[in-house]
Amino acid sequence: MQLINKKILITGATSGIGLKLVEKLYQNNNLYIIARNQHKINELQDKFPAIIAYKADLKNIDELQAAVKQFRLETENLDVLINNAAVQYTPTFIDNDFKFESINDEITTNFTSLCCLCYLLFPLLNRQSESIILNINSGLGLVPKTTSAIYCASKGAMNIFSQSLRHQLKDTHVNVLQAFLPLVDTPMTKGRGKSKMAVEKVSTEIIKGIEKTILDHDIGKVKFLRLINRLLPSLAKQMMEKS
Repeated sequence: MQLINKKILITGATSGIGLKLVEKLYQNNNLYIIARNQHKINELQDKFPAIIAYKADLKNIDELQAAVKQFRLETENLDVLINNAAVQYTPTFIDNDFKFESINDEITTNFTSLCCLCYLLFPLLNRQSESIILNINSGLGLVPKTTSAIYCASKGAMNIFSQSLRHQLKDTHVNVLQAFLPLVDTPMTKGRGKSKMAVEKVSTEIIKGIEKTILDHDIGKVKFLRLINRLLPSLAKQMMEKS
């Protein structure tokens, strides 16, 4: 699929990877976003006036449904859904600063809302001769690290969900893809880890994966992680346990 003159909906588009995707896709496509922060939405629309935005906090399913309902009233079809939004909290269960409410926030934002969007927008996607759902995943969806257990679990769930949904939709016009990312240099990862992959390079790879319809696109160091996990799973576990 060539990303030219396509209708593309992106979550998490006001910063990081989502913002870079907007910058790369804006000129040749019709972009729609769902975001929670009105100030950031305004800033994005000042820079990219043709973007159509719908305000919703993804951890609030009622808000999400309302946003999608409005989108469906205004748009008859959709070519690409990019489920990019995610949150990650690093405190462990035994840390004093762990917040109980973060469990629901992470699961709903990272996974439940994604499932809802796939379901609610499927009719619009299936009206096209070819369309794509791209779920932005992480190497942590393959092998978890010690911190951010809920985040890792949500990405693991995304992986299983995406594979199953791919089977469900095999006789439709909708392709279900995943992009598995390494640690990327974004606001969300500020102060975490080293040797981060530049968001410019990651976004270029994501777009390439869409255009080539790569089902499970391992980007950067994730290629190595998947290989090690396949050949020496105990070593992969040890590597990630220390991270």
